[in-house]
Amino acid sequence: MAITVGIELGYEFDVKAKPEEVFALLADVPESVSHFPKVDKLTDMGEGVYKWEMQKVGTKQVNIQTVYASKYVSDEAKRTVKWAPVKGVGNALVGGSWKITDNKGKSTKCVLKIDGTVDVPLPAVMKVIVEPVVAGEFEKLVEKYIENLCAALGGEV
Repeated sequence: MAITVGIELGYEFDVKAKPEEVFALLADVPESVSHFPKVDKLTDMGEGVYKWEMQKVGTKQVNIQTVYASKYVSDEAKRTVKWAPVKGVGNALVGGSWKITDNKGKSTKCVLKIDGTVDVPLPAVMKVIVEPVVAGEFEKLVEKYIENLCAALGGEV
């Protein structure tokens, strides 16, 4: 039995770095992921597909580890990085996108969208308790990721 937790996040922020620098960082999946907290292992599966293995959370007796794969496609002309879930790998499906826009040379606007689901191996009766905890933890990780990216890109405007 498993509980499926839906995740839908959206963020917009401006950084001091030039759009080309921002795109170069975000399009380089291993470099971008190096700023994401609590990633245990990132595996290049080829053809733009990367498998994420997050650190286990919980206690020794009861813990969960989120594992998933996504296929990444970067478009330098449009300044976008998009990823789609790869079915059959792990216990989550995660997709999303980055959209990078030049703010007339003053700063660079970054728009991040993430959509996904995580399957947690617990009985359905636990959903009301588990869903906000899992969603909240994911949100905290993404917010720390953005904070780390902002620091790497010269700070937030």
